[in-house]
Amino acid sequence: MSVTVERIALREIHLRLREPFRISSGETWNRRILLVEVFGSDDRGGSALARGECVAGERPAYSPETVETARMAIEQWLAARLLGQTFEHAREVWPLLDRNLRGHRMAKAALEMACWELQARLEGWPLSGLLGGVQGRVPTGISLGIQSSPEELLAKARQALELGYRKVKVKIEPGADLDFLRPLRDALGDDAPLAVDANAAYSLRDMERLLEIDALALMMIEQPLEREDLVRHARLQERLETPLCLDESITSVARAEDMRDLDAGRIVNIKPGRVGGFAQAIAIHDVCRAAEIPVWCGGMLESGIGRAHNVALASLPGFVLPGDLSPSDRYWAQDIVTPEWTMDDDGMVRVPRDQPGCGVEVDEERLEEITAWRVVLDPGESEWRSEAN
Repeated sequence: MSVTVERIALREIHLRLREPFRISSGETWNRRILLVEVFGSDDRGGSALARGECVAGERPAYSPETVETARMAIEQWLAARLLGQTFEHAREVWPLLDRNLRGHRMAKAALEMACWELQARLEGWPLSGLLGGVQGRVPTGISLGIQSSPEELLAKARQALELGYRKVKVKIEPGADLDFLRPLRDALGDDAPLAVDANAAYSLRDMERLLEIDALALMMIEQPLEREDLVRHARLQERLETPLCLDESITSVARAEDMRDLDAGRIVNIKPGRVGGFAQAIAIHDVCRAAEIPVWCGGMLESGIGRAHNVALASLPGFVLPGDLSPSDRYWAQDIVTPEWTMDDDGMVRVPRDQPGCGVEVDEERLEEITAWRVVLDPGESEWRSEAN
């Protein structure tokens, strides 16, 4: 079956977090989210709307991309490559978007992932099945931002474990690490599944401190060093017992292969929005699985749309560690999807496998309430049409 992309729209929504989320590069209270809406049809007369979510932030902190750069890239270069195009399978979309156009992986991912969703809906497949997923439930971890005190962190970690989370990941930075982590490990015991994420806040000058963190028997130390630097990560991994997990460093299949060859890390956090979409995420998963490198799916404070896509990806067989797939009410007073995402008492999220697409529908009334602006990209128009709330 062939699928044709007929129309694309962009929409920015604003979602306020239940509480501020702080990492080493800054704090977030309000989440500006760029959504992509792809309207398409198939050669059997069917039509559908599918949405993708761009994970770029408001500032170039985690990544060089932002909401504004993603919008510009889609409007000026990327949308034109898809509008009116017909493909037999969504895996053909990534080469269309990436050819002779460097970077902008988050912008490309939003479009590419929407096209996978479009094909799944038109063909009547669950998105997880189209991606090659096999797991009906996936284990879930929680990511705790940098807290104001060790006592506050301990209270939140205890609550997370009581709710059933399979991993408690703690954000750290110099000055907010050992004084928080040691009491946490002492109070929760050696069996508590703890991990840390530095978001590239350290350097090899912090070796002694990193060795002290290494002694805390953690599941992983995620992205301690600068994102471009695999060589220094390899030097650090040589000194540590704890597996390093790379996140920001893994932006492509080649980077995953380099990590493997250099032994710069022993776990990979695969975020489809970071690497360019589903096709690239699957390829990285395959490289890691062949090398027996465990992977898991990280989060980027997504709405229920982005969460749905992450859950579908996390159903692939190589995703063996708990992902950042928290329920909707972990972050939002009200999400934009129905049903909202939930977690069972065993810390598992169900993978929707009994309906076409990602398994949730968008609450259109809620979506309109929180829309800041919307622009329609239509090949039949002489100019893009803009609608602002």
